[in-house]
Amino acid sequence: MRVVIAGGHGKIALHLERFLSTRGDEPVGLIRNPAQADDLREAGAEPVVLDLESATPDEVAKTLAGADAAVFAAGAGPGSGNARKDTVDRGAAALFAQAAELAGVRRFVQISSMGLNRSDDPSVDETFRIYLKAKAAAEDDLRARDLDWTILRPGGLLDDPGTGLVRLAAPPLPRGQISRQDVAAVLVGLLDDDNTIGLTLELTRGETPAEIAIAQLEPRT
Repeated sequence: MRVVIAGGHGKIALHLERFLSTRGDEPVGLIRNPAQADDLREAGAEPVVLDLESATPDEVAKTLAGADAAVFAAGAGPGSGNARKDTVDRGAAALFAQAAELAGVRRFVQISSMGLNRSDDPSVDETFRIYLKAKAAAEDDLRARDLDWTILRPGGLLDDPGTGLVRLAAPPLPRGQISRQDVAAVLVGLLDDDNTIGLTLELTRGETPAEIAIAQLEPRT
């Protein structure tokens, strides 16, 4: 399976690339900075330098040509400023989804965020509220497209080693945390399971092995 990953140098993406390459798949990671290419190669991924904040849909579609699936794992990141929360977390997500449509890559998994219902909460930091609004807009854009999509909303992200034990369900889940490595493992499982198409899911640490949690999900009717 050839999987093109937007945000290919992100921490979740690097875990995902390692998982995919280890089992014989072909991960392709989109990066803005050419200096990151060796990190992707070390993870077993093919690096492609492309800036989703300035590329055209046709340019992105060329990188997706021949792929079996696309994963949006990009994010503006801490300290990036409010404007880039929109251009990356919303704009780049919509561009990547549009490019997948153009390239005929139907399977599309998008990393979002828990807590989208807090985007209008005045007690929440303004920058985080802008981030949540951008993620919500990206979700709405994806749901309107003719793609076989799945949306994954992880809880608070940790760099701890994964445990393989998760809680995965349709929202809302109680607030919680999850290791980035476990998020990547769940992404692999979602890509493999067509029963997750059309589902919006939240993910935290739990007590259920990831593969069982995915198998127990109710498919969209």
